[in-house]
Amino acid sequence: MGLFGPIKPLHRAEEDGKALAKTLSWPHLMALGIGGIIGTGIYTLTGVGAGLAGPGVIVSFALCGLVCACAALCYTEMSTLIPTAGSAYTYTYSAIGEMAAWVVGWALILEYSLACSTVAVGWSAHLVGWLQEGIGLQLPAMLLSGPYAGGLVNLPAVFVALSVMGLLLLGTRESATVNIVLVIIKIVALGAFIVLGLPAIQAGNYDPFMPFGFLAHEVGAEKFGVMAAAAIVFFAFFGFDAVSTSAEEAKNPGRDLTIGILGSMGVSTFIYMLVAAVAIGAVNFNEIAGSGEPLPHVLRTLGYPLIASLVGGAAIVALPSVILVMMYGQSRIFFVMARDGLLPKAVAKVNAKGSPALITLLTGIFVAIFAGFVPLKKIAELSNAGTLIAFVAVALSMIILRKKMPDAPRTFKVPFYWVVGLFAIGGCIFIFSSLPVESQLFTLIWMVIGLAVYFSYGKWNSRLRKGT
Repeated sequence: MGLFGPIKPLHRAEEDGKALAKTLSWPHLMALGIGGIIGTGIYTLTGVGAGLAGPGVIVSFALCGLVCACAALCYTEMSTLIPTAGSAYTYTYSAIGEMAAWVVGWALILEYSLACSTVAVGWSAHLVGWLQEGIGLQLPAMLLSGPYAGGLVNLPAVFVALSVMGLLLLGTRESATVNIVLVIIKIVALGAFIVLGLPAIQAGNYDPFMPFGFLAHEVGAEKFGVMAAAAIVFFAFFGFDAVSTSAEEAKNPGRDLTIGILGSMGVSTFIYMLVAAVAIGAVNFNEIAGSGEPLPHVLRTLGYPLIASLVGGAAIVALPSVILVMMYGQSRIFFVMARDGLLPKAVAKVNAKGSPALITLLTGIFVAIFAGFVPLKKIAELSNAGTLIAFVAVALSMIILRKKMPDAPRTFKVPFYWVVGLFAIGGCIFIFSSLPVESQLFTLIWMVIGLAVYFSYGKWNSRLRKGT
């Protein structure tokens, strides 16, 4: 029994009938990671970040990539040490204790579910813009936004969320295979943008490089600066951690998880830096500041309207892969929490294909409701807060288990683990401090609600506490 409740053994045998099927190899996991990372962030948040940091948004992407690379190393070690579903929740349970694990699992609801909703809203915006620019089709305004914007519901966002849910219900391997195709489409579209934008880069567009400074500072109700942009574009980087939630379903966890997590993080960071540099260098940052579709906008400005439509179309086709990855991750988190008794055990049942059907269904409905009625920017900020909490927990768990169990078998070990772990923790705390105060307060309230749920239900139904 630790300070934060009982600690789960690293390799506890699970109940018969409640183990996930091992159907995934490293190509599926790497595509799963790239599919989760490359999506709404680079397609839409480049413009938002440019409005907050100017050309300095390139530094924002670099800083986020560096922090996430350290977090990715921690995730890789932990996922190969504890190759079971649950990601940051499971790692915290085995390193710190049950109550801390619950807090992390509760924070992951903000990350995965709200990330799904964010991408669904972004997908809806791309679809509406593409239909209007491409074929002149005007959809009813009341069905394109929630009450916050004077509408009724964001119907396209609800539609795509429920469609992805249906795909996940078909089975994990089928979903992962479809995801590989969608990832290829995204990479080709971004490659086309880079090839056409590179020749148009003008050095003058990078001057001044940091017009709003480095540290986040408030101007009215908004924060500006490189770190303020980093707190928003951070959303563009997470997704690789969803790979670790599939640890129990990997055929060869040691090899497949290492390649899947580090490979997807490296490829995605390189693409992000290149796309951001081209977008800012090809046009003045003020032209794309706040744009919901910055990449097609840049291509239209450069005189490539057809390619702009194709890139926008690729986003429409491929962005659902991000929803798929995040919804997949959320369902696995809920599955493991229920299997541990912290949530009702009925949701931990798997179907004939080894997938948690009920929890996938409930997650899809939850995501669709948020996507239909809540504004994108608020969802993204809250999703970032949940992710930062999870990253801190994983890095801390990695350090603790290195000290407590230095001889435990690890397929992958973080080099200079103290430096990498502390940098990941410090970087995440710094980024969290750059979020709007409103988002920080809501996150605190969400955590208090989570603790109330834990002490009223989870603590008394924990399988570990009952010795079952």
